[in-house]
Amino acid sequence: MPHTLVPSDRVEHANVYGRDGAKLGTIERLMLDKVRGTVAYAVIKTGGLLATHHHYPVRWDELRFDPARQAFVVELTLDDLRAGPSEFDEDGFDWGDRSRSYPHPHYWTV
Repeated sequence: MPHTLVPSDRVEHANVYGRDGAKLGTIERLMLDKVRGTVAYAVIKTGGLLATHHHYPVRWDELRFDPARQAFVVELTLDDLRAGPSEFDEDGFDWGDRSRSYPHPHYWTV
């Protein structure tokens, strides 16, 4: 049986597909909880070459690796992501700062 560990640089830029089979985007980065030593969430980057990119937080435990696709899948659609919080390119957002209040009730738990 192959091992289950993967280096972070192989996770970054991996494709992410939604429950409807459509490609949502790619994993831009992982946010690590340095106290617990776990991955808290992934930042999913959507958009194309000519479009503005949106960045969405998705809980790491919601992503599943699909060996057939060599990609991750999540039980969300692009509309689900769009209904939640996002940041745009060049916003200078601090993804680790959870102290700010956001109107979306599941900002850190999408």
